This record gives sequence, C-alpha cells and structure tokens, in this order.
Amino acid sequence: MSRIAVLIPCYNEAKTIEKVVKDYRAVLPDADIYVYDNNSSDGTDEIARNAGAIVRYERRQGKGNVIRTMFRDIDADCYLMIDGDDTYPAENAVEMCNLVLEKGSDMVIGDRLSSTYFQENKRPFHNFGNTLVRAAVNNLFHGKITDIMTGYRAFSPLFVKSFPVLSKGFEIETEMSIFALDKNMQLDIVPVQYRDRPNGSESKLNTYSDGIKVLLTIIRLFKDYKPLRFFGLGSFLFLALGVGFFIPVFIDYLRTGLVERFPTLFASIAVMIVSVLLWICGLILDTVVKTNRKDFEARLNMIQMMISARKNDDKE
Repeated sequence: MSRIAVLIPCYNEAKTIEKVVKDYRAVLPDADIYVYDNNSSDGTDEIARNAGAIVRYERRQGKGNVIRTMFRDIDADCYLMIDGDDTYPAENAVEMCNLVLEKGSDMVIGDRLSSTYFQENKRPFHNFGNTLVRAAVNNLFHGKITDIMTGYRAFSPLFVKSFPVLSKGFEIETEMSIFALDKNMQLDIVPVQYRDRPNGSESKLNTYSDGIKVLLTIIRLFKDYKPLRFFGLGSFLFLALGVGFFIPVFIDYLRTGLVERFPTLFASIAVMIVSVLLWICGLILDTVVKTNRKDFEARLNMIQMMISARKNDDKE
C-alpha cells in the first residue's frame, strides 16, 4: 500500500486544527497526518495531538522553514500539503493524491482562483496580489499555472527530495511553482472550492510586507533561472540609453565636423560598456545554468534510484 503523508504547517491555529485533522483523516484513513507546530502559543500542538495527528516542532519561524524540515524528515510515496486554517476542502484530497500515485504527477496544485476564492476572500489586496503574481510567473517562466500561491498541493517523492527550499516565509509557494516550471516537472491542476477563514481565525500573511517578499522572490528566481533574459534586458536598456546619449553628439558632428559635447560622448561610451558587460554576464551565467540543469537531471536519476530501492525494501 502506498504511503501518504499529510503535511500541515501550523502557527496558532487552535480554532481550526482539530477539524482539519479529522476531515483529512476521514477521507485518507490510512495516511500519516503530521502537524508541524511553528512556535504556537495557543495550544495548537495539544489539540492536534488529541485529534490524532503526529505532532512535531520547528523552532525557526516561517512557513518556508517548516516545509524545509518536513521535506527532509518525512519519507512517503505521496505528500499532501495543506494549511491548518480550514480553508481547503478535504473532498479533493483523494483525487490529488491519485494524480501523484497513479498518473505520475510531480506536483498537483489545488487551484482556488478558478473557483470561489475571489468571492470568499474578504481581502481585496490579497485578490489583486494573487492575480499579479500569477501573471508575472506565467509570463516570465512560460507557465500556465492558474494559482501560484495556493497552500493546497500534492507532491511526488522526486519533487520533495530534489526541491531546494530557499525561502523562509510565505513566498515558499511561489518558489515551488517556479522550480516546477523551470525543471520541467509534471504538473496537474485540480480546481478546489475555497472558503474564507472562520470567525476568530486570523491570517498570518501580511498583505504588504509578504507581498513584497513574493515579488522579490520572483525577480531573484528570474535572475537565477533565466540569467540571459534578465541581464539581456538590462543590457538592452543601457544600450538604448547609450544610443540616446550618442545621437545628439553624432548629429552635431555631422553638422559641424566637431565633437562639441565630450562629457555626453564619454557618458555614452561608459553606458555602452556597461551594456556589453551585462550581456557578457548573461552569457556566462546562462552557460552555468545549463550546466547545473544537466547536473540536476543526473541528481534526479540518483534520487529516483534511492526512492525505488526504498520501495523494494518496504515490500520485502
């Protein structure tokens, strides 16, 4: 029988965690349900333990830190990640896990934005932020993901054991989505009904500060994964600026036969040199990225061999 691990990162979710654990236990009775408590002060851990969850702790604050520890600690054939705030319905859990276990998906995304999210979510800037992030990621990384920041996802062991968690906070979902697109992972999307938090349950996501972190993460990963496009864009902008400086100098030269604006000419040359340097940086880093991608494929083969060996040991 395939082992399913339900992963629930939690910080002060005492009002909802019992219901979440029981709901997912009902639809996935053979799964191991893990609640990783992230310094809660409201008794979330005890409530989760009494509800039947396996409770563990992550002292470094931040959702990204929790997921890093989860992915390192737990071995399973399918990982289902949810939030502890009772906003994701358990009815889709079996379908999402089956896509991993039977169809070979590396990541299944529980898509809120195509269903009830914009009606249920009472925070208009969250709605705008989700739309902005979705457009930015899909345009920069040539994706068709309909919900970038959802916390409802299922993963294969190959994804979990190869994904380098760099983010510390809520930008982790964006990082997962971009990693999957860049590494050509098999993605599936399942529309899910979203319900807003119940009364008395407060979101830990700060609309402005966490939103800025998400956008900075997109820019950072764009530079890391697409350096030729990133530095090429900078090179083009500096080239356009240098040409803009040079044109009036050249026009004066054609009219008078003299260079009358030496400071502008020197500025034009300096800006064009920066343009060339940016282009060279992009070319060098693009070569490094392509080499790293080849190494990553080799590491995937090693990870797959280890996963297969573990499954064979479990059968014996």
